[in-house]
Amino acid sequence: MAKTVLIVDDAVFMRMKLKDILEKNGYEVVGEAQNGQEAFEKYQAVHPDLVTMDITMPEVDGLESLKMIKAADASAKVVMCSAMGQQGMVMDAIRAGAVDFIVKPFDTDRVIKAVDKALS
Repeated sequence: MAKTVLIVDDAVFMRMKLKDILEKNGYEVVGEAQNGQEAFEKYQAVHPDLVTMDITMPEVDGLESLKMIKAADASAKVVMCSAMGQQGMVMDAIRAGAVDFIVKPFDTDRVIKAVDKALS
């Protein structure tokens, strides 16, 4: 059975790009969310094997959403997505329980490497 992924990003284009990369590499995208609150609710509903989480989003940001998900499910696997120059936030995310991070714009090989590593 394919591993399931929830994609969280406020930009539709970024979600589409990630979904395309993941599905072409055998992953099943079971949900998408555009902010951290929606991500938490979708996580509760679909319990994916992995979440890709943008850091900068409206309402509830990725770091806060990561903390909410990890509080509800300590075994949750979350890979953060960040634009260049957000290294400080990425370190905060790793400390909060993220398993890895990917930098935008997405490089297919890097995305798959991070996802494979997170799920192994």
